[in-house]
Amino acid sequence: MRILLTGGAGFIGRHVLAELTGRGHEVRVLDSLRPDVHRGQPPELPVELIRADVRDPDAVAGALREVEAVCHLAAKVGLGVDVRDLPDYASSNDLGTAVLLAAMAGAGVGRLVLASSMVVYGEGLGECAEHGAVRPGPRTEAALAAGRFEPPCPVCGRELLPALVGEDAPLDPRNAYAASKSAQEQLAASWARLTGGRVAAMRYHNVYGPGMPRDTPYAGVAAIFLSALRAGQAPQVFEDGGQRRDFVHVRDIAAATVAALGAPVADGAVRAYNVGSGTPRTVGEMAAALSRAVAGPAPVVTGGYRLGDVRHITADSSRIRGELDWQPAVDFADGTAELARVL
Repeated sequence: MRILLTGGAGFIGRHVLAELTGRGHEVRVLDSLRPDVHRGQPPELPVELIRADVRDPDAVAGALREVEAVCHLAAKVGLGVDVRDLPDYASSNDLGTAVLLAAMAGAGVGRLVLASSMVVYGEGLGECAEHGAVRPGPRTEAALAAGRFEPPCPVCGRELLPALVGEDAPLDPRNAYAASKSAQEQLAASWARLTGGRVAAMRYHNVYGPGMPRDTPYAGVAAIFLSALRAGQAPQVFEDGGQRRDFVHVRDIAAATVAALGAPVADGAVRAYNVGSGTPRTVGEMAAALSRAVAGPAPVVTGGYRLGDVRHITADSSRIRGELDWQPAVDFADGTAELARVL
């Protein structure tokens, strides 16, 4: 199959590219090589690279020539630093996706695999002892400053136990990046309805592994921890370290993304897939695993916090396992040890 891979020079993109070419697909990469992600010399790729922004209609139209499907990974990632990031998230992610979808309609390309994120769920679901499964209430700055990190039941205010979130849960984005990923999914759904196209929306969990960006304000938590350890410093863990996440290796993400090219999606529809390891771990556990891997100082729990961070988000990934015959293959201990060696 002839594939256009946007963002194919990035962290996840390069692994998806390797998976695509390894399975015999013909691939063309479109990537802007934005400087807040790519530093130094541009990466050498084994396929055609079009250096252009996905917001450029002419470049996107040219990149779609003779293409049969698109894997759309190009995006501004991360939580964001401050409110001034809002225009860049909306433009890079949402306008860029709109330009791509319009060009796909013009080129008659009807299959899209969209890199979405688990952040679209916000706090996801919680379990209240009295009221059962509920959508957690918002965490206020006053509560966070007082060290009350668990989100409350919206009915009675009690602390909640975290629960797994399925793909049919309501979306509840709580920061700029999450809002942009939710909007991408909605734009793709509109495109699908209007054109009869098919969309697999891949809601990635916390991705880690070789090639992940570091030393930028938008780096992932594993890279931030390792940067501190390389400098001989203890990783600084926010809140109490008990934030639950599902850390999934980038090679598993790549395999899931390529498998989604054959997802059983009806014409004119979007099918969402949670992509996680299936084993929730805390942020503190990730920091401790990396400290052990490099024989560095133990993590320090700071009690600090960022507004917009969610406390727990761990989703049910049974749909992708059943429908796409996908299973995560990289063990957490092996994956963190590898990351410590190469990052």
